[in-house]
Amino acid sequence: MGDWNLLGSILEEVHIHSTIVGKIWLTILFIFRMLVLGVAAEDVWDDEQSEFICNTEQPGCSNICYDKAFPISLIRYWVLQIIFVSSPSLVYMGHALYRLRALEKERQKKKAHLRAQLEDLEPMPEEHRKVERELRKLEEQKKVNKAPLRGSLLRTYVLHILTRSVVEVGFMIGQYLLYGFHMPPLYKCTRPPCPNTVDCFVSRPTEKTIFMVFMNSIAAVSLFLNLLEIAHLGLKKIKKNLYWRSLQPAGPTEEEANKPELPHFLSPSTVRAKTSLRSD
Repeated sequence: MGDWNLLGSILEEVHIHSTIVGKIWLTILFIFRMLVLGVAAEDVWDDEQSEFICNTEQPGCSNICYDKAFPISLIRYWVLQIIFVSSPSLVYMGHALYRLRALEKERQKKKAHLRAQLEDLEPMPEEHRKVERELRKLEEQKKVNKAPLRGSLLRTYVLHILTRSVVEVGFMIGQYLLYGFHMPPLYKCTRPPCPNTVDCFVSRPTEKTIFMVFMNSIAAVSLFLNLLEIAHLGLKKIKKNLYWRSLQPAGPTEEEANKPELPHFLSPSTVRAKTSLRSD
């Protein structure tokens, strides 16, 4: 198993720029996939080829049967799955860091602009004190370590969730097509150079089956969290739009909007005055 330190350190940075559901997804990725894969699952598959025994002495037959039974080692398959599923998060992190630097540059530019204003203003007028207060607030602010999730960054975040969901589904389907959900203890091989049907026996099939079901279940949980996060962001966006719409002043009713506007000399007050004069 390769060293996960580099990927882990990068994903820790992604953790800072994620939502609550995204943080849960990353925690599951760290603990239930990377940690379990490195600590326990590797030991289950370390005898995958050495203990794959076939009842034949035909040279090359055991290797050919092993290649057909295990087209790709599940350990390597799960490593590829973790790397490909994590890759969209790295793209999003790059965009988040870019936005973070842009915000910091904007903050520094605003500070320089306020300092220039202070030099041009008179020593004690109200305008001078107002600029001083704004400058003091900017200097007291701590360095921003998380970019606000809106605009283009929000679109990138949603896109990276959709991408990793598609990749997750692809790997889940791939594992099912390659191995299903069960590791059979006996594998019958008929490929040449085997002279006839050869019985090959898989080591620890029950334990391998448990890990196959476990890893596929964790992938399903991760996929559910992806869908939950998209729903969470969608509901949040809808609530925000409804809130801002409720703050806006109500426009004219449909009847008032369609009512023809009277000329200024035929306004309701003018009409009433003329009517009263006629009655007199």
